[in-house]
Amino acid sequence: MRIGIDASNLRAGGGVTHLVELLRNADPTRHGVSEVIVWSGASTLSRLPKDQPWLRLEHVAELDRSLPWRMAWRRFRLPRLARGRCDMLFHPGGGRCSFRPAVTMCRNMIPFQWREMRRYGVRYLFWRALALHFVLLSAFRKSDGLIFVSEFARERIEPKLPRRVRTEVIPHGVSDRFRVAPRTVKQDGELRLLYTSLIDEYKHQWTVADAVMRLRRDGVPVSIDLVGPSYPPARRKLDAVLARAGDERAAVRVRDEVSHDEVAELARRADAFVFASTCENMPNILIEAMAAGLPIACSNRRPMSDILKDGGVYFDPEDADDIARVLRGFIADPELRAAKAQRAYELALELSWERCADRTFAFLARW
Repeated sequence: MRIGIDASNLRAGGGVTHLVELLRNADPTRHGVSEVIVWSGASTLSRLPKDQPWLRLEHVAELDRSLPWRMAWRRFRLPRLARGRCDMLFHPGGGRCSFRPAVTMCRNMIPFQWREMRRYGVRYLFWRALALHFVLLSAFRKSDGLIFVSEFARERIEPKLPRRVRTEVIPHGVSDRFRVAPRTVKQDGELRLLYTSLIDEYKHQWTVADAVMRLRRDGVPVSIDLVGPSYPPARRKLDAVLARAGDERAAVRVRDEVSHDEVAELARRADAFVFASTCENMPNILIEAMAAGLPIACSNRRPMSDILKDGGVYFDPEDADDIARVLRGFIADPELRAAKAQRAYELALELSWERCADRTFAFLARW
């Protein structure tokens, strides 16, 4: 069997990470797959493994260009390229073309949660998410198979699909560079929190910052590093909260985007992790913090509670009072932090890229 992979819309972020780890950790020959062909632009191909004997990487010049070129290539050229060379086509970026059989993936939950979309008002990202809702749903309905990365996503989307579409939940894995057994928790002194994520409307960094500064104002020894690139309207909300602060402003450190390796190093230096998102599919950031052996205070929204389970403490991410209350108790109880860190680490051990890759190719080989 020969599998083609359309990586035309994977250019950065979690989608590229998923593809890199998938191909690095896979042995598709176990499932009767003799060849895997990946079509992509130069930037993505440069990150993919080159030493797999079953893997063929093919550069497509149009995929280094703007969106209209990439869309035209997928619609008109990809089906012709795939015919005669592939027995099935995999679209890990969520799209599809006319070639069948085809399997796609569900990665982005914002287009399927109206409340989250409305956070953007009538700005560009709202209209983009609205368009993606119809584009992705059409692709899912016309595909032969659909891979979800969380049960939460499957529950929300599968009822909208025809029965002939086979579905599978295959969670992401965690890179070994993030795995650090839980350390001895800090008993006293300042507790250094970490929140690494895009500063965006559904991430609520300004609410977390407000809560941390309230605790600092009350004499609780705590600080936080907010690390990640910014969506400008969300960054303005964070800056407005920080501008109103007094001396407690020093408790919040804001850093722009850093590399994946730097994130791993920050996690090793932190005493605990905070995650306040209200919209995720399967947040890599959260599972990386779990694997890093950190005590975690987390948003009580799904799928976070499905993934972290009893390995953390939970708060309402839109309520600074509730965040402050939960963090106050977490900071004051080293034994609780130690127990939660150990449990989260154990849960993260179940998430490996080897398992993800094996299950993915087992699913793809059904056609």
